[in-house]
Amino acid sequence: MRFVIQRVTKASVSVDGKTVSQIGKGFLVLVGVFAEDTKADAEKMVKKLCGLRIFADENGKTNLALADVGGELLMVSQFTLCADCKHGNRPSFSGAGPAAFAEDMFNYICGLAEQSVPVVKRGVFGADMQVELLNDGPFTIVLDSKEL
Repeated sequence: MRFVIQRVTKASVSVDGKTVSQIGKGFLVLVGVFAEDTKADAEKMVKKLCGLRIFADENGKTNLALADVGGELLMVSQFTLCADCKHGNRPSFSGAGPAAFAEDMFNYICGLAEQSVPVVKRGVFGADMQVELLNDGPFTIVLDSKEL
């Protein structure tokens, strides 16, 4: 499982020219689900996500978590995070979780996040989405369940 976490001042997702989700200050999280991922992986990843202290405190140090700043989450499923680019120039996505499995895991991840974060918005699973964000910093973190 892979998360790309971007600290944002605002972010939104549109489908067919219509905004379907938007947040203010918080994290835009792109979520890639691999075929071998488990619910235990999801639990570990969401715990780390919600505990990340990457907002500035009164001294300008990155010392505050999402809950400390009243931050919001925008979760967007993105199977391309599962790309394998080891061979040739065309990425392989064979390691990505099958659509039904990935959607179930994505929903499970979002449900876990909702237990800790009051505002959790979502993109539309499987849709052609346009994602807009104002990256704050810029500050981007990549979490991989194989590395936690």
